[in-house]
Amino acid sequence: MVNEIIRKHLETIPEDKVIVEVGFFGGTFTGLRPVQQQSYFDSVHPFIHSGRIASIRLSTRPDFITPQILSLLKQNFVKTIELGAQSMEDDVLRLSSRGHTSTDTEEASKMITGAGFSLGLQMMIGLPGDTEEKAIRTAHKIVGLNATETRIYPVLVISGTELEKLFISGKYHPLELEEAIRWTKNVVTVFESSATRILRIGLHPSEELVNKSVLVAGPFHPSFRELVMTEIWHDRFKSGSFSRPHNTINIHVNPADHNNAVGYFGKNRKFFECRYREVKFIPDPATHLNTYHVDYR
Repeated sequence: MVNEIIRKHLETIPEDKVIVEVGFFGGTFTGLRPVQQQSYFDSVHPFIHSGRIASIRLSTRPDFITPQILSLLKQNFVKTIELGAQSMEDDVLRLSSRGHTSTDTEEASKMITGAGFSLGLQMMIGLPGDTEEKAIRTAHKIVGLNATETRIYPVLVISGTELEKLFISGKYHPLELEEAIRWTKNVVTVFESSATRILRIGLHPSEELVNKSVLVAGPFHPSFRELVMTEIWHDRFKSGSFSRPHNTINIHVNPADHNNAVGYFGKNRKFFECRYREVKFIPDPATHLNTYHVDYR
């Protein structure tokens, strides 16, 4: 089964063009019986030995990391371990019935980095008991634990979950979309000033979420990351100093930042169009990420 999935995906990837990893996500991988973990690893080994797969990454819980588990992972070409930290605030973890503490995350993170693995720490915003200040503190603590990667997920209420029961009873209120964007924006700026790379912002827009067959409530948007990055760039532009009057403003940004700088539905372009006759956003490889410079005509 695993072999066939890997083969199918490798057919779509040119050889020697990119570094390919296999990821085991969607559950507590290290909570599986060791023999079951090994069977998954054995399915990947031939692809690693042939050079088509470089390494393995997996996700698990902070309280399912031990030296013995790490030894098994090390023997089987695992390079990156992502922990579902979700929050580094113990009251939030307790109210969310996470079953682990912030200390568990700290100790597991130190074991992972000490054993030579790359560490990813996933966080959620808007859990029961969460606040914007707590979310920002969690981001700072993730950076302090030397995580190389993170994922940021706003909490959604999904049908059939305990959170749905709390929502229906009025004991839990999810963030509004604008709140979630603001919280995430402030969390992202913490990571942007660090060496922690953001892999994802917001849940993947699966068919079940888009058509709302499982979504009960919460700040879901299929372009959530774009909305957040638009606001980050809008803040940068609002705090900038721009000369007037000029007919044309040229705004140079790194090509990777171009879409976010222009903004969702052109929000940031419209900000300048109220001030200048012509606005040009110029992809410029010489401009550093998350920065811009302007010239006028």
